[in-house]
Amino acid sequence: MLELTRRMSVARNCFSRIAGAYMDEDGFVDESFNTHFLKLTKSEQEKNIKIAKAIPFAKPEDELVNIDMKTQMRSKDSLWQLLMALRECELKNDALLYNLYEYIGERYDPGYPYGIYVFYGNYDVPVKGADNESQWESEEVYKFMICAISPLHDDYEMGTPQAGFLFPAFANRSTDVTSINVFNDPGLF
Repeated sequence: MLELTRRMSVARNCFSRIAGAYMDEDGFVDESFNTHFLKLTKSEQEKNIKIAKAIPFAKPEDELVNIDMKTQMRSKDSLWQLLMALRECELKNDALLYNLYEYIGERYDPGYPYGIYVFYGNYDVPVKGADNESQWESEEVYKFMICAISPLHDDYEMGTPQAGFLFPAFANRSTDVTSINVFNDPGLF
């Protein structure tokens, strides 16, 4: 994860899009947005990158758990299919995003208003030689989404993420579309 999070800074930004919804205490969408990440001001970018980094920076196997989604891959109208479609469209389909917000709203009930931020990014995974030195070439582009679920403060201000996920999982320096890394699983998966 450290390799991935090094690209999560304003100077070395890997995000191309950010979308989100502000949910009321009953789990209904109050307001939503969807924009290109670089259209945000530098201070907004920095604030949002901090929110996104909380998910992959979580403690592995304690706060960040890998969940196998192979059984969902075969079921019709599954969460896996929704996540794959969102990844494919690079978060540019508001109807799919709204389906994700509704899915989360039906299952996540903290009892207070919360926000859902979804980030889309790319990471060009450099090839490493036998001596473990980077060759500065790439054989794969890891296309991923990070979802952060946080309590809301004044005027839709996101707090520290309480839950979220990284999809697809980043395993052995490669994309694992059969798995998802879940942060503080709130029963969504």
